[in-house]
Amino acid sequence: MVLAEKKIEVELIEERFWEERSEFRRLNPAGKVPVLKVDDFILSESNAICEYLEEKHPNPPLLPRTPEERAEVRRLVSWFDDKFYRDVTVNLLGERMMKRITGVGYPESTNVKEGSRQIKMHLDYMSWLLDRRRWLGGNMLSLADFSAAAQLSCLDYISDVDWDRSPLVKDWYATIKSRPAFRSLLSDQLSGFPQPPHYANLDF
Repeated sequence: MVLAEKKIEVELIEERFWEERSEFRRLNPAGKVPVLKVDDFILSESNAICEYLEEKHPNPPLLPRTPEERAEVRRLVSWFDDKFYRDVTVNLLGERMMKRITGVGYPESTNVKEGSRQIKMHLDYMSWLLDRRRWLGGNMLSLADFSAAAQLSCLDYISDVDWDRSPLVKDWYATIKSRPAFRSLLSDQLSGFPQPPHYANLDF
């Protein structure tokens, strides 16, 4: 989304990180995606990649100007990439989809129930933020919005987001969803997991 928002052309390469290819491990010993390769420069970890792109291509900006505003955006990026991911995405997407894709077992109902419980708290927190700001991180679209939208897009693909819980969050996501940078995600198709009818619908 950051690359598309900044209109940076890139070749996307699918990497099944769970297969632990030795060639990929040489790019990133942690065995995680994403990895950015620019000529001989190789960078891993999504936060580092996004901030690198922001510094190399500052327009349009995805970080605000003041140190205080930037700190708040970084706090929320960490919230969604770490806390939301552990509380919700791992328990829902990880159990319902990734276990099947990677062949490591069957969903644990306890984890799914916990993810379903936790997402309510996170949606309520997002609603609280959006009741006080135009965007999640403040008055401008930022990396915080993209971090949150990335998690929710994955969960929406498996119909695990109750959009009726918060009209503010639903309207925010509809705005993000309608951006050209988001369009490529709406065409995603995973083998064995067909898109739900609402996924690519801008008026979901």
